[in-house]
Amino acid sequence: MRIALFQGEPNPLDVAGNLRRLQQQAQAAAERGARLLVCPEMFLSGYNIGLAQVQRLAEAEDGPSAAAVRAIAQGQGIAIAYGYPERADDGAIYNSVQLIDAQGRRLCNYRKTHLFGALDRSMFSAGADHFPVVELDGWKVGLLICYDIEFPENARRLALDGAELILVPTANMTPYDFVCQVTVRSRAQENQCYLVYANYCGAEGQIQYCGQSSIIGPDGSLLAMAGREECQLLADIDYERVVQGREAFPYLADLRQELHRLKG
Repeated sequence: MRIALFQGEPNPLDVAGNLRRLQQQAQAAAERGARLLVCPEMFLSGYNIGLAQVQRLAEAEDGPSAAAVRAIAQGQGIAIAYGYPERADDGAIYNSVQLIDAQGRRLCNYRKTHLFGALDRSMFSAGADHFPVVELDGWKVGLLICYDIEFPENARRLALDGAELILVPTANMTPYDFVCQVTVRSRAQENQCYLVYANYCGAEGQIQYCGQSSIIGPDGSLLAMAGREECQLLADIDYERVVQGREAFPYLADLRQELHRLKG
């Protein structure tokens, strides 16, 4: 399967403009043979927008923006993972990512479980104990958001539940380049899974994003990595590499889960 990743500057508060940008990126990715496009955290609204704007722009997981993304995915014949502010039935607001397949079906919705600092906590509720693993084009796919990947337990939990590919929309900023350069590669290798880390570049208010988005192999190798400018990355993933990785490094099979209280 060929995967595309979009790294771009945030376009805060312009949902319609971001849907147009998503349409353009989906078309370009599909024309290059990609079956999946992954976009950054809070892509539809911007990330550093404050509580009032998050509350104004938040939508249900099956709201009008989701319907628009479904139409884009179906029209271009490509699956899409995108970040957005979600309003739950009880009124709580979550930092969420949704995965829609190439037929326009909503496969899963994940709410960020580990909130980063005062900024996240001022805008969002933390997601509950829900770490879905779903099938896309024969691949078992898990979702995390930004800070979530910095906790090794989250990626390990997905891998133990069968994930072979982990998608991580993010809004990582300077001075946390280490996460882009090292941490995400370690998460892929220690779980022998592919990992897609889709970041912003440029600035949003006082935040300077560090770019360096990547698509990583199950041995921790960089299949594609961005610099600090806007770009669309592409990489092909091969299931046999997951099999070979888990044979060479049988961490998942050898892990004594009872010692670590991890869920299988």
